[in-house]
Amino acid sequence: LFFFFLQNGLPSEQNRYVFNGDFVDRGKNSMEILIILFAFLLIYPNDLHLNRGNHEDYIMNLRYILGVGQYILQDHWKQILCLLRDVFSWLPLATIIDSKVLVLHGGISDTTDLDFLNALERNKVRDRIHVRVILFSFKNFAILDILWSDPRSQNGCTPNKCRGGGCYFGPDVTAKLFERYNLKMLIRSHEFKPEGYEISHDGKVITIFSASNYYEEGSNRGAYIKLNPELTPRFVQYQVSKFTRRQNLRERVGTIESSALKSLREKIYAHRSELTSAFAQYDVNGTGRISVNDWAAAMESVLQLELPWRMLRSQLAQMNPDGEVDFMSCFYDLKMGQPIKEAQPALAETLCRYRKDLEIIFNIIDKDHSGLISLEEFSQTWRLFTSHLGIDIQDDSIDKLVLSIDYNKDGHIDFNEFLEAFHIVHRLEKKAN
Repeated sequence: LFFFFLQNGLPSEQNRYVFNGDFVDRGKNSMEILIILFAFLLIYPNDLHLNRGNHEDYIMNLRYILGVGQYILQDHWKQILCLLRDVFSWLPLATIIDSKVLVLHGGISDTTDLDFLNALERNKVRDRIHVRVILFSFKNFAILDILWSDPRSQNGCTPNKCRGGGCYFGPDVTAKLFERYNLKMLIRSHEFKPEGYEISHDGKVITIFSASNYYEEGSNRGAYIKLNPELTPRFVQYQVSKFTRRQNLRERVGTIESSALKSLREKIYAHRSELTSAFAQYDVNGTGRISVNDWAAAMESVLQLELPWRMLRSQLAQMNPDGEVDFMSCFYDLKMGQPIKEAQPALAETLCRYRKDLEIIFNIIDKDHSGLISLEEFSQTWRLFTSHLGIDIQDDSIDKLVLSIDYNKDGHIDFNEFLEAFHIVHRLEKKAN
């Protein structure tokens, strides 16, 4: 859960979340997760949405007592479970995004009626929606289908005997519902998937499974979906490991310091030429060494950051036994990526210097602010650019350019690939000369 928010930011009007059920029971931190999600729901009522899953149910909570129950087996556990039952009954059964994408936990059936479900007083149907109960009302069946059903490749709708509730629904059932409500996509969860997601029914149904290592360490990857304004899904896969853990205060501070130092070293490298000239003014004998005071004065005169350079010296430059600073060592520890190491020093310095400008350009092209440039986004921007400059270029040439930048061939251009494009141009120019 923290990984999601760390990677994508907190909910906001421009950054909305839908959590698709099964918040409790199987994991070790059910109550903590539930409290966090409910707190965010109160803080961001229009930007965070919680669909009900089949485990948000009184009987399921009792069955998996090691999930929710292990935290509340105290004097008031019965009252707390009953309170959770009431809260769960109020959770929406589905979310519809831009009238086109239906998000629900389980699936649909040939009798699914979204208008009926929207008008349903959910809190009055809080009991007996779990499996293997003999007597059901029509309302119970409707909820069962939403929470328990699974897609299959064969047409039709048949009882889901494996789960004991809901149904198996085929592509024809999906197509019928889509036609009736003018839908584009159905996103559901409910099923373990080794890669974290699966696409079925000719791309109309997507199963998303966000718990990595579900059975054991390494058993599967987790995934989540990001939808751009055109409702095109992008899948983000991940797998936590035994090394994933909460950092203590010292480690968190260390992480921040490390990040800040890395940024500072990049800035130092970006001004290598000016700094070298400033150091040389103090190094009258050409020894490559100057005093700490002179080194600090040179750093401040060029960078003008008003930093405690004497305190930072030990992390930025080496000192010899005589107490003098080897000023060229400022440029030794910059951990540049492999592509920059292969470039000419002047080019590496230029890219460091203009990295922020390149980031601005990258973000302009990245219209949906996903952190990745789609091939379509790049093509549109390039066509606008060539049109503005009056350059006549064929569409197939633009397509080839886009594909050459997409180094890992995943259909998107990340920032490193974007930077690498400048290195490719540099090396081609060098060969031409």
